[in-house]
Amino acid sequence: MYGTVARFMVKPGTEQKLRQQLVEFEGLNVPGYIGSMLYKMDENANEYYMAVVFRDKDAYFTNADSPEQDARYRQMLEVMEGEPEWHDGEIIYARPM
Repeated sequence: MYGTVARFMVKPGTEQKLRQQLVEFEGLNVPGYIGSMLYKMDENANEYYMAVVFRDKDAYFTNADSPEQDARYRQMLEVMEGEPEWHDGEIIYARPM
């Protein structure tokens, strides 16, 4: 499996819009997409971390390089304060939930 962990700041009052964007993404059936998790930090209510999981590196980058994902990313930027930090990598352990 392969994925990314992103750290970003959300503009105050836009959390619901961010959640809706993620729900819409979940319904797209993107090839290789497994799932994601969104964390809201206790110490700063505007700081978030998002983990996204794909079947493999090829599926991840096929999605990341697509014009459709670029459009979704630009929509997400509307609720963020600046660009996220991306940390891509191979998932070497995941416990099924």
